[in-house]
Amino acid sequence: MSDDPLLARTIPVLAAVPGVAAIVLGGSRARGTAHDTSDTDIGLYYRDGAAPDIDRLREAVTGLVDDPAAAHVTPVGEWGPWIVGGAWLTIGGRKVDLLYRSIDQVSAVIDACRNGEISMHYQPGHPHGFCPAIWMGEVALCRALHDPDGLVAALKARTAPYPPALRDALIRRFQWEILFSIENAELALPRGDSTHIAGCAYRALACVAQVLFALNGQYLINEKGALAHATNFPVTVRGLAGRAAEVWRQIGATEHAAALQMLRAIESELQKICRAS
Repeated sequence: MSDDPLLARTIPVLAAVPGVAAIVLGGSRARGTAHDTSDTDIGLYYRDGAAPDIDRLREAVTGLVDDPAAAHVTPVGEWGPWIVGGAWLTIGGRKVDLLYRSIDQVSAVIDACRNGEISMHYQPGHPHGFCPAIWMGEVALCRALHDPDGLVAALKARTAPYPPALRDALIRRFQWEILFSIENAELALPRGDSTHIAGCAYRALACVAQVLFALNGQYLINEKGALAHATNFPVTVRGLAGRAAEVWRQIGATEHAAALQMLRAIESELQKICRAS
């Protein structure tokens, strides 16, 4: 990563913090889809019982950031069990997010995913909820920047090929919820409850994205942009992007019944795809 001056400057400083066992680049910059204003997402991996020294981390980033007073560094666990914690920084005018991840806990999640065991958890910032398979996807898609003991490399080796058991578990978990959400929204039609209808529509479309990612053997690591990404998969719902946009136009115009009819058509087509796959 020496071709990126920000990373060349930042990674050695972070690697020197006690408890930081490995560092990875995630998000759009790891996948090669970033634009000039994209955030830089950096994962700090640690061993259970040897978490990063947060005081030393704060000291380290003070010498990197544009405005030390604006830097926010959390303890491990402050953002809950799944996002865990991290830091919001600006370095050289670029937004840099640090995220903590336990190597041991990520390893356990990968084992569970490979066995077809998944769950969903309430998590601020993830309006559809947090599926631990995100951690496996992060490993699969990341680029190791500092991995002296090969810990990330060992995790990454267990993410490919995409596990059939995970595919089946995700389809089983999310496909039924699409129609359930639509039917739930339909119960609110007589009341004209736009908020509830919109929430159900979002859940239905988020589940569509989960199923399409699974059908195509792709890891979904964030709801943001997932549906747009899914429209370009080899296996997908015809005209999905335009149909989803029409759902939201109709909801905005309080054409709730038409929006739910459109969602039913999407769900019906996805059912046929699943049966054929």
